[in-house]
Amino acid sequence: MTKKQKKMLVRIILSTVLTGAILLTPFTGWIRLALFMVPYLIIGYDILIKAAKGVINLQPFDECFLMAIATIGALVLAVAGDGDYLEAIAVMLFYQTGEWFQSYAVGKSRKSIGELMDIRPDHANIEQDGRIEEVDPDEVEIGTVIVVRPGEKIPIDGTVIEGDSALDASALTGESLPREVTAGEKVISGCVSLSGTLKIRTEKEFEDSTVSRILDLVENAGSRKSRSENFITRFARIYTPAVVAGAVMLALIPPAVRLLIGMDGAWTVWLYRALTFLVISCPCALVVSVPLSFFAGIGRASRDGILIKGSNYLEQLANTGTIAFDKTGTLTRGVFEVTKVSPAGISEKELLLTAAAAEHFSNHPAAVSLRSAAGDIPPGLIPASCEEIAGCGVCAVSGEDTCCVGNGRLMERMGIDYIPEKQPGTVIYAARNGVFLGSIVISDVLRPTSKAAIAELRKCGVEKTVMLTGDNASAAEYAAEQTGVDEVHSGLLPEDKVNLVAKLIDEKKPGKAVAFAGDGINDAPVLSIADIGIAMGAMGSDAAIEAADIVLMDDDPMKISRAISISNKCLRIVKENIWFSITVKVLCLLLGAVGFANMWAAIFADVGVMVLAVLNSMRCSSGKY
Repeated sequence: MTKKQKKMLVRIILSTVLTGAILLTPFTGWIRLALFMVPYLIIGYDILIKAAKGVINLQPFDECFLMAIATIGALVLAVAGDGDYLEAIAVMLFYQTGEWFQSYAVGKSRKSIGELMDIRPDHANIEQDGRIEEVDPDEVEIGTVIVVRPGEKIPIDGTVIEGDSALDASALTGESLPREVTAGEKVISGCVSLSGTLKIRTEKEFEDSTVSRILDLVENAGSRKSRSENFITRFARIYTPAVVAGAVMLALIPPAVRLLIGMDGAWTVWLYRALTFLVISCPCALVVSVPLSFFAGIGRASRDGILIKGSNYLEQLANTGTIAFDKTGTLTRGVFEVTKVSPAGISEKELLLTAAAAEHFSNHPAAVSLRSAAGDIPPGLIPASCEEIAGCGVCAVSGEDTCCVGNGRLMERMGIDYIPEKQPGTVIYAARNGVFLGSIVISDVLRPTSKAAIAELRKCGVEKTVMLTGDNASAAEYAAEQTGVDEVHSGLLPEDKVNLVAKLIDEKKPGKAVAFAGDGINDAPVLSIADIGIAMGAMGSDAAIEAADIVLMDDDPMKISRAISISNKCLRIVKENIWFSITVKVLCLLLGAVGFANMWAAIFADVGVMVLAVLNSMRCSSGKY
């Protein structure tokens, strides 16, 4: 609990104890009133001050004004002998108890986001003259070498140039399994080095690093309200003045009518009913529980490594009917690997070494993949000269051997009889001295969870999944078959993706949303036009993350279904609270107007409903999804 919450709890307990003690005393009249005013002021002084400030600022119509009028009126009736002091104190006491529950619930939801805020680094270590100097991360320039010791947070995104360690990224991704890193690997800020000292060359300024972007997203999430929250805000602005006017009419019109027809006005009876009406009508349950539900949902998502930029996007997720995916870097890892080796008359190892040696001087991703798969190349195989044949491959000379490594066009150009490879992917053929040695397939590897993610999305109510990629048709069809997406479009330029997503939006069913998930700079325009843009945050481009509405911090497509599940549960709880609150209030208002509901029923209709709604809202931040 916070200091403020502890102080309020002490006031609640003290007021309750004093009220109970006073009830046991024999005092009556003004002495009894004076005694009861002590617990009343202890528990309600801040409400009275807020109500007075609202009147002074010409903005009186809020719950503090309603509570002040209702409780002061109840005290006046008690002095007149037509009421009970206990009712006035009970209204204020239970109202403040409800507010305390609300504050505690909000604090619990903030805890997950507060834990996320702990990823902000306090300093960066720079080595100067053999000493480690701590500086403000904002002062570190791009290209600076920083030192991260065991137990410290990485302050700025960069590349490891020395050292190895296990990184704890749980605060960013929600995953507890550490990730091993070594020299040459990229790392992001916010991770904690667990086992080793790292030297990192920074590639961004602190304000552009992952940790700063995350904190900015979280801090601004509350500014984008859902339709439900906007409705409740508009509802409260109209509803509160309306019920105050209704209470005034209830206090004045029935007694006046009774006087006109020759009956006793029964002013105190109708005033009591009007005060009861005011307490019942307080819209606390709606005003508090709806924003709290979305806040708790966003907090839960952030714990799981899903950053949602506003409650409007959390609400819209539940209505997702179609999701379009980029392929490379989204459904696949965006890292090319050797997936098949088909030697002809030699061993797989010899084929890999021959092809990797021929590509020794190339920086092409396919060449990098070959060298990674082959391992250390014997010095005798490294070519003395190499000729690149544009669009075909390379021919390398090593000793007395000439090795040709490339695509089918290279084999045909060199007059080499080869066996075509049918498996989708980038196919590399190798030949030595005019003799075919075999083929190697290099493919962009699917993410381990991509197939399961598509299946889970269908369970969440997504009706259609689409793959949009600039890759060739065979690779796209193969990836679509492996993941189980419903529709695939290949060979696309960025503007083609925009047009296709725009078409999906035009064709969507009423009330449904179209989401797009991507990671590259070329995906930013599509993320912007989609109803919901989802970016891969760990390795995605800055442009994609800025354009997106939701960021997945560990690049796991399975988290999309997780986010939809959180949204579905959150909206279900919001609707439960709205219908429950309105139903109870309308029923109690009618009973109070005709005299069948007293102040105790009013307390339940206001504070009781609010406490139940708040507790229900807290289910958004816990339980299964």
